[in-house]
Amino acid sequence: MTARPGDIDTLAIDGATIDRAVGVLRGGGLVAFPTETVYGLGANAADGAAVARVFQAKGRPPSHPLIVHLGGAEHLGDWVEKVPATARLLTDRFWPGPLTLVLRRGRRVPLETTGGLETVAVACPAHPVALALLSAFGGGIAAPSANRFGSVSPTTACHVRAVLGDAVDLVLDGDPCEVGVESTIVDATGEALSILRPGGVTREDLEAALGRPLAVPATSPVRVPGQHPPHYAPRARVVLAEPEKVVAEAELAQESGRQVGILLPPVLRRRPGEGARRGEAPCFDARLRARAVRLPARTRPARLRPHHRVPASRAGAGSRDHQPAAPSRRAPTLRVTTG
Repeated sequence: MTARPGDIDTLAIDGATIDRAVGVLRGGGLVAFPTETVYGLGANAADGAAVARVFQAKGRPPSHPLIVHLGGAEHLGDWVEKVPATARLLTDRFWPGPLTLVLRRGRRVPLETTGGLETVAVACPAHPVALALLSAFGGGIAAPSANRFGSVSPTTACHVRAVLGDAVDLVLDGDPCEVGVESTIVDATGEALSILRPGGVTREDLEAALGRPLAVPATSPVRVPGQHPPHYAPRARVVLAEPEKVVAEAELAQESGRQVGILLPPVLRRRPGEGARRGEAPCFDARLRARAVRLPARTRPARLRPHHRVPASRAGAGSRDHQPAAPSRRAPTLRVTTG
């Protein structure tokens, strides 16, 4: 089955839908699908022409590498030159999950996918729809976030359709993404591992798994997704505040006539009358609590404008338990309310 231009139906998932998506990928088309982090815009990672369509649809510079999604660590040998012991340790601990590893490129990976680099970024998403698609496809799917280059990443199928339109041949609707921020990227090309992009797996969890500290360089010779300055930037102004001052900051902005949203981790959110735990912020009134949704769902350009103001709590980010990992693994989730 080949891709059909303009076929951008958002489809519920069943076996026939997965088969249809596989046909689109094998025909050189683009399929948007959910992961636990954000929605990805997928193409056959081994098809340079299909990968070029991803760059065109996103308006993404061709030198900016893509992530190759795999159905499991057992497929790594098909896509990378070798798998160091440290990389194997991390895949055993964190895959499937929001961790991307940068390794030496295998011959199967075209340079179009890697942005001309001899390294390739690989990941295994922890989402049943993504895993079903990868299993049925039987190969790697190159998939950056399904948004325009440099803008906020999509966490629902509706976001994908609204932003990319008929540039996508098929959109698989797997409900809102659980994590809502991109995967953590780790350079695993050598013995001295380093975090190239913070994301859904914390530095502390990585260091605990490895038994040693990890560097977080300000710059890196390895190009990875998310290094472009305007990446993931909402159009609203975001103001950091201490937990106990978030509500006051929001009220002050409301009094000045601004549209207001609040970014607050769930661990700091409580209802009026509930007992406060140590370090918790004051409770929200009903107006602020009633519309709490995930970030970045409410930071999309259609939702927030430059005159909007978003107070964000300094505390608690990275407090969400990540599944299906062991309980000690956590991934960040923030929430935002809009008035």
